[in-house]
Amino acid sequence: MSRIGNRELSIPNNVTVTVDGNKVSVKGPKGELSTEVNKNITVKVEGEKVIVTRKNDNFKNFHGTANANINNMIVGVTEGFVKQLEAVGVGYRFTVKGDKVAIAAGHSHPVELKVPKGVTVESNSNTELMIKGLDKCVVGEFAANVRKVRPPEPYKGKGIRYKDEVIIRKEGKKAA
Repeated sequence: MSRIGNRELSIPNNVTVTVDGNKVSVKGPKGELSTEVNKNITVKVEGEKVIVTRKNDNFKNFHGTANANINNMIVGVTEGFVKQLEAVGVGYRFTVKGDKVAIAAGHSHPVELKVPKGVTVESNSNTELMIKGLDKCVVGEFAANVRKVRPPEPYKGKGIRYKDEVIIRKEGKKAA
């Protein structure tokens, strides 16, 4: 059983955590994030630590989730989150146009995705895409939506994949 809910979160020097009822706000050098926790979960700030407790054992799942979300907010306002994608295949490329990303991935037309608020997208080359932001959920969801345009296939490895993702390759048919 996981004990993530019981860990004490340390607050860095340049970060402030405020609790107002069941709303937790975290402010740091890169920005500000806030979330609401379940009413049966109690969040306390004691000195340089954040302590998350629950009323009883019926709320174990909310306990760990609230603790992890607060930790992600602290990391987000201090360091931020980054997801890197790469397009593998002939003619597969990314083009950043203002607040939209155009993806050419073997379809009859380029697929355009709108970049969500609070996320920045950079393209080092036309086959690499870097997605940055404060909120881990928003960054991860947008990266997953980009990857969903053309997921990597197991025979030739073509498609859009995460930079550190390992594709298990299949052998395919053998000539008789």
